[in-house]
Amino acid sequence: MTNPAKNTICIWFDREAEDAAQFYAKTFPDSFVTAVNLAPGDYPSGKEGNVLTVEFTVLGIPCIGLNGGPVFKQSEAFSFQIATKDQEETDRYWNAIVNNGGQESECGWCKDKWGVSWQITPIVLSQGVTNPDPVVAKRVFDAMMTMRKIDVAAIEKAVRG
Repeated sequence: MTNPAKNTICIWFDREAEDAAQFYAKTFPDSFVTAVNLAPGDYPSGKEGNVLTVEFTVLGIPCIGLNGGPVFKQSEAFSFQIATKDQEETDRYWNAIVNNGGQESECGWCKDKWGVSWQITPIVLSQGVTNPDPVVAKRVFDAMMTMRKIDVAAIEKAVRG
């Protein structure tokens, strides 16, 4: 393991960790693949010489993709939450994930083609739902609840009332 971080996110894949890591590296800034590690021997879902782990970084967060086989599946219980500054950045990340075999969900959530969940969250949304004025927070929350990909202009309108 070449990653010196004390805490690293480990994401279980069937056999696609390297493809996923390469996609994340080309999609998000400050993201890259640092190592591809081959299995030193046979294991339950693979053979010696198969890609076993992939070390990568997503937006500065160190991760390891483990090709552990089909036993465990991704769920919404884990997601990357990506703070975006505007609609252009929101669209860019959302479309990259959804248009590359992923799928839309509700309230700014989507899944990539490997089943990993992403929250593409404009900063104005996070600020709006935590607004100290409960009336503003409720308007923003209610607006968000009607959306798939977040519409920044609609959130800004909800903040203004």
